[in-house]
Amino acid sequence: MASASRFQAASLATSPLYPNAIAWSDENLIAVACGSLVTILNPALPSGPRGLITIPTCELYPIGLVKREDFLTGCLLPTALSKDFRPIVRSVSWSPVGMAPNSGCLLIVCTTEGRVKLYQPPINDFSAEWIEVVDISDSLYDYLANTNFGESGTPDSEFADEQTTQLGCTDDHANIFPNSIKRRRANASNGITKESKTLGGEIIGLKDGEKSRARSSPQTDMREEQLPKVIEINRDKRKKITLEKCSLPQITANQYASRRKLLSSLVVAWSPMLCLPSKICSVHQNGSSHRFSVLAAGGKSGKISIWRIYAPQQYSIERSSVSRGVMLVGLLQAHNSWVTAISLALHGSDSNPQLLLASGSSDGSVKIWLRSCEELLESSESNNAPFFLLKEVISANAVPISVISIVIPVREMPNMLLAVGKLSGSLEVWTSDLSSCKFDKAGSHDAHDRAVTGLAWAFDGYCLYSCSQDNYVRCWQFHESSFCEVTITSSTLGLRSSTDLPDVFLSCLGVAVSPGNLVVAMVRNLDVDQLDHMYEARVQKAVVEFFWIGGQQLDMLPNISIDFVTESFLDYPASELVCWESNILWSLKKFENLEKLLVIWDIIASLLAFKKSVPEFVDHVLASWLSVTYFGSHMNLSINEVLTRIPDDFSKITSRRLQILNVICRCLVIPGFKADEIDIKANFKGPTSDMDKATEIDQQTLWIKLLHRSEKELQERLVAFSLSAFLAKTVSQTGYWHPFGVPQMEQWVELNHDHVRGQLKVLLSEVQKNKRRLSSNEYRVEEQCGYCSASVRFNSPEIAFCQGLEGNNRDVQKHKLVRCAVSMRVCPATPLWFCKCCNRRASTLAPQTLFTMSEYPLDYKSLIESHAAVELLRPLCPFCGILLQRLQPDFLLSVSPV
Repeated sequence: MASASRFQAASLATSPLYPNAIAWSDENLIAVACGSLVTILNPALPSGPRGLITIPTCELYPIGLVKREDFLTGCLLPTALSKDFRPIVRSVSWSPVGMAPNSGCLLIVCTTEGRVKLYQPPINDFSAEWIEVVDISDSLYDYLANTNFGESGTPDSEFADEQTTQLGCTDDHANIFPNSIKRRRANASNGITKESKTLGGEIIGLKDGEKSRARSSPQTDMREEQLPKVIEINRDKRKKITLEKCSLPQITANQYASRRKLLSSLVVAWSPMLCLPSKICSVHQNGSSHRFSVLAAGGKSGKISIWRIYAPQQYSIERSSVSRGVMLVGLLQAHNSWVTAISLALHGSDSNPQLLLASGSSDGSVKIWLRSCEELLESSESNNAPFFLLKEVISANAVPISVISIVIPVREMPNMLLAVGKLSGSLEVWTSDLSSCKFDKAGSHDAHDRAVTGLAWAFDGYCLYSCSQDNYVRCWQFHESSFCEVTITSSTLGLRSSTDLPDVFLSCLGVAVSPGNLVVAMVRNLDVDQLDHMYEARVQKAVVEFFWIGGQQLDMLPNISIDFVTESFLDYPASELVCWESNILWSLKKFENLEKLLVIWDIIASLLAFKKSVPEFVDHVLASWLSVTYFGSHMNLSINEVLTRIPDDFSKITSRRLQILNVICRCLVIPGFKADEIDIKANFKGPTSDMDKATEIDQQTLWIKLLHRSEKELQERLVAFSLSAFLAKTVSQTGYWHPFGVPQMEQWVELNHDHVRGQLKVLLSEVQKNKRRLSSNEYRVEEQCGYCSASVRFNSPEIAFCQGLEGNNRDVQKHKLVRCAVSMRVCPATPLWFCKCCNRRASTLAPQTLFTMSEYPLDYKSLIESHAAVELLRPLCPFCGILLQRLQPDFLLSVSPV
């Protein structure tokens, strides 16, 4: 990618060391494995606030004792001579959206110690350090220890605690703990004799001068009168530790090495979210959620441990821990050597979903495994293989596998694409028809001069981006059942590459594509020898670079506007602008799929960049999208003509399309308007003029009125669904969505009586007949201010003002209050859900049915009955459709989906 120019970049303080060092989450966060740290940044503000995971050093698991003379045998020599003083992050992977307590993503981290740990975002308003949730390795060790590590027979007899050495074992046997060996060698190098002991930071058995120097350090600063007591306490602790170590069984060197391999994970990967029908999940015990994800961790033993992790049953921004519903499904003996690459994908219909697992090994083999999601949910026998072999795509050979990426395209054929990167630099792409289990090689290229370190699919499998240690990133396209290399677009759209970042690179260790497929990010190490050691080499070891790929030429959508582009925008290549329009429209179309979280940051960012240089092109793209959305086909009309012809009735428009329109209006066309200001602007009766001569103010007014109609449609759908749910007598039943704020919604209908549909008026009359059900406190009509206890009237669904209390000086102090975007009730003074787009707040969550509506229903009661199953309430903004989150201070990392 030498010809392309980055439009933004971020420096890193440490260098990545392993392939696939960068991962882009579905909620728009980027994680970079940098040495002993994981840096988490927001691509919308890469040089701003960041999250951090610091990897601690962990003690080795007590798996047994071996003879001292076996230390230097072939299988134990790497362990005995290990020089790794700090663990390094080897692999990172984001979970699907919905696994975190706030409905975000969890991050799994695998280190060179073989540890696999699960992390969640911080809950503290003043902490950037992510929180460790579960240590997967501990659970794996417990299972292996209970099954005697899969070995036949019983362990040898336990050792006695007599004549123990400093390693906590007999003279003839030792437990291999490299950390203990390193500490012993360090003590010996400092002049500590064999009789010296380290007790609670106090060094005993030194010469007088050495003891005085030791006491001068902060760790050994202790008064003389406290010394005997501390020595006795620590002697007891050391004796206890010695007894525990000496109770370990005697094992052979091969057994020790085999057990270490079983516990040493190398690579991790998540599956997509798996949601099964309620009738299948009814057999599940413990009331666990029917939504779960599968985590796969491959290790040095050639086995892949498969874990089932449940999504939370409810989401919160106050709860600081996730459910520890982590279960080992099974151990899969996938290869005879190290598992170096894993990728998972979901295949099949909604009624019979199946999970595909692609694995690659250091022996050069690549295999595809398959298992139905229902069997993964019901499986509880860890000793059974959770997957069966579908196909060995590549047989064992002398070239190890470095990375693997699998994708299931939306188009029918092929229904699976597999990319395999090797340490030799070669790249292979395979296609498959899973129904017939037929695999064909679509291409094999000597893509790079060194190891392939990253693969990322884009545009539904039409594009593949590969990177390597040779510092090159290449683009490959699927064309007529074969893959060929194409030139990466050299667009400098919105170029703001900071000049203070060096451009001296050594290697590229990962590539990732944004959720909207318009941006590619890569992490590259810097050549420290060529940096200024006074300041550059101290703080900059690597760089994350962002490149536009929206101008990539593809054959996904017809080029419908090439004449218009050629005539209007001569400063930009016409073909590139046509590709931009095609790819943006494709990306917007992709997000109409309700299974995808609405994250259109890259779409908004690209249109904002175009708006500064060629605003006419932005108007043209929006006119094309609005024509398809509201008229069903492309129309050669200007943006003003399209805006004036859009009908007032939005009843036939899906909720997701309305939400996308709201996001575009608020973030691109008319940014900066608050929710309560839209009503004022939309009801303003200004002068009209001919559309061909319309001013910019007139066009802004048209957009404001369009946004007002769209949000009013969604508001009416939410009110009608809430009133219908109240009348459906399902309020008191567990598992049903509870409609809060019914009195406030009743007042909203009365205020808008002349502008709402007749069906909603009928619902209002039925609710008024059942007012006896509104007698409880949660349905009370009167509201009070949380600051002065004054009464609060309902005048707007957005904000409220209390009536105030009269003070001694006869002045009445009124407080401005925020109403919940879902229930319209005054929000309590507790942490609230916050929308990054419209800045609304919510104390309750909207029903999932609201977001899946294809049109305004004719009968809400039948709609509620059809959705009688338990609904998981996801924290989504009812007006913008994006994920709600906790409002963070400006100096802390937050998600920017738009």
